[in-house]
Amino acid sequence: RKSQSPPKAPKSRLRSLCPVNKMQRTGMLPRAILARTPKHKGSRNFITPAYNLAKKIMPKISDTERAALQSGTIKFDRDLFKGDPTVKHLADTYKPAVLNADEQKFLDNEVEELCEMVNTYDVQRNANLSPETWKYIRKNKFMGLMIKQNFGGKGFTGHGHACIVEKISGRDSTACVTVMVPNSLGPGELLAHYGTQEQKDFYLPRLADGIDIPCFGLTGPSSGSDAASMRDEGIVCVKDGVLGISVSCNKRYITLAPVATLVGLAFRLRDPDGLLTTGKEGITVALLPTSPNQFAPKGIPGLQTGPRHDPFGSPFMNGTVKGENFFVPMTCIIGGEEKAGYGWNMLMECLGEGRGISLPAGAIAASKMATLAVGGYARIRKQFKVPIASMQGVQEKLAVIGSNTFLMMAAQNMFNSFLAAGEKPSCLSAVMKQTCTERGRISINEGMDVMGGAAICNGPANFMAGGYGAIPVSITVEGANVLTRSLIIFGQGLTRSHPHLLGLISAIEDGDDLEGFNKELTNIIKHAFANLGRSVTRGLASQVTFRGGDLLAYHEAHMSRLAANFAFCADCGLTMGGGIKTAEFVSGRYADVLSNLYLGYSVMWFYNNNKGVEGLDKVFDMTMTKIRYDIQEAFFGIFRNFPIPGMGLLMQLPTFPRGREFSPPTDKQRAAVSNLITSPTAVRDFLTANTFVSKDPTDRVAMIVKAAPMCFEADQIMAKCRKEGRREPTAEEQAKIDAAEAMREEIIQVDSFPKLAGNEHNTSWMKPDWGVQAQPKVTIEPAGGKQQSSST
Repeated sequence: RKSQSPPKAPKSRLRSLCPVNKMQRTGMLPRAILARTPKHKGSRNFITPAYNLAKKIMPKISDTERAALQSGTIKFDRDLFKGDPTVKHLADTYKPAVLNADEQKFLDNEVEELCEMVNTYDVQRNANLSPETWKYIRKNKFMGLMIKQNFGGKGFTGHGHACIVEKISGRDSTACVTVMVPNSLGPGELLAHYGTQEQKDFYLPRLADGIDIPCFGLTGPSSGSDAASMRDEGIVCVKDGVLGISVSCNKRYITLAPVATLVGLAFRLRDPDGLLTTGKEGITVALLPTSPNQFAPKGIPGLQTGPRHDPFGSPFMNGTVKGENFFVPMTCIIGGEEKAGYGWNMLMECLGEGRGISLPAGAIAASKMATLAVGGYARIRKQFKVPIASMQGVQEKLAVIGSNTFLMMAAQNMFNSFLAAGEKPSCLSAVMKQTCTERGRISINEGMDVMGGAAICNGPANFMAGGYGAIPVSITVEGANVLTRSLIIFGQGLTRSHPHLLGLISAIEDGDDLEGFNKELTNIIKHAFANLGRSVTRGLASQVTFRGGDLLAYHEAHMSRLAANFAFCADCGLTMGGGIKTAEFVSGRYADVLSNLYLGYSVMWFYNNNKGVEGLDKVFDMTMTKIRYDIQEAFFGIFRNFPIPGMGLLMQLPTFPRGREFSPPTDKQRAAVSNLITSPTAVRDFLTANTFVSKDPTDRVAMIVKAAPMCFEADQIMAKCRKEGRREPTAEEQAKIDAAEAMREEIIQVDSFPKLAGNEHNTSWMKPDWGVQAQPKVTIEPAGGKQQSSST
């Protein structure tokens, strides 16, 4: 028998097998792909065909992309790519974001007063905030919310910043942008992190006190979402014995540029004569004062700020920054000469956080206002003798508004909790920006449909027009949503947040880190099979989890399964190599899955923290039902369109073996949510918290807030009278009915004006100075053949 047995392999040969030898021996990997290789640094053996193939198909990472990948932190987004997130872990790790005493006081006083000062209709007619409003914003440190107190700022948290922006945005988008930009997209944060001590000591107090108005010039005609391709250039030179830079730039869409006194400018630095003593060539950020100061004693002659653009629907200050060959002293670079060439790293580290705070806050404000005012209006407005809130077509719209508001509040609160824990989740900030602004747009559009004619007539009574006009700005800025979804969220998220992919790419780029390559490839294979197993087992487990028990546990069981499905399918997506970066149809659908997973877990976490709100379970149930359905549809889009033949089916079989399993929300779920936001309920109060309501009794939103419960009670009284044999209301009941009807009649009116833009509309030039032309004689041949004639 011994002579018939194959000889044992020498131990040296066993050691030469790759780290996946167990998989090879059990048939999971064919022996053909395993081979011996020459000795190399750090490892002696690896999978030659796999390594050579990986070198060809793995995405190449540019310097700017590497800076983006290295920025921020990774935590919960990695849990999603691992396929194993849990609500318990979130609950144990992150506590709900709350305002501190100073932030709450500022919201209750300064923010309230600012909101009372602005009127969207007047702002749009004047194409500017009033002088009093500008002065109030600057003197009360609205431009220094995030600057630390030791530099004269407010030193507020990210959550405090979000709540302030949210409340102002609900009142007026122009005032919101004026406050938002200096605190999230301006030079302040860059200075705080990278500025020299001299720069901080000089500029930060001036920014906090509103003495300097900042802007930041990044976007140009050739570099919108692709900001790294900017043509703006600076050449290191010496002028009058001073080392500096000759800069030429052409920037547009720069918020606050027309009134800025301090311009943050990004440009590509070159040093052809080798004059730099430290720092390097590359994208650089400098601070350019519009008047002489200690960093630019002669100012910046040749720098031009303005003229204005006219942003659609919201006349905030926005314009151009231009100049040709103007001289910038080296002391103007943020951080000084040693930070030359590090601008892109600065931008990726600092501006991503603002993207996840400010723009989502504005979208949430719009959805909250729709919940408050449109929901109230639907209760007040009657058609066919019933409130339109009772009509199912209207309920379908209102349910979307209520669900979106709850979802965005959850996403915002969890993201702000990440920030409070010291994290800077760059991938999730892109998710926040894209998903919240898209849902904000949907809520506004649904609200416009419900409001009907009242929403399309301009005037002080129209509380929807400002948000409707401004939402495209949020969709476009800070990375257009179309590209954020199709390129950034999954494209960069996969590389950055996958537990093993970046290590694999780094091993390939190192050239001889063969041990690292083998290790990471093994880990990826193990990771894929682990999530394949989770997909199958959790899919089976979710079939026996029923809605009738713990509602949170029911939805988490399904979300846990979908998270494992995503992790497995993301690993399968690696078969496309670098092609996944340009396969935008597929990448966009992966982004939809990833985004909805984040939203789903944030909704579960948020609901778990707020279970005590009566009726919130109904909003939670509908929201989670919609999220699951959206994830499923994105998956099937991937399966159906995956470019490698057979891979779509390979992904579908273990993840959705029975085909589609989830349905959109039912009519019963929609009706329940709609009723909750159109009636005086705890849910309505919860979803409209931190929404500004004017103290002016003639303000239309204030009138709706007052009238909605009055009309609800009046309708209840009339229904009770009909039920009780159509009896007459009592004197007290009739008084309530009459008061409600009077409010109802006033609220449904819309604005009208004797003149528009100061022009008469029915003057002498509207009277015709011509007459009717005489018509030629017409002969008509009747059916009987006898001619008839007629003339004019």
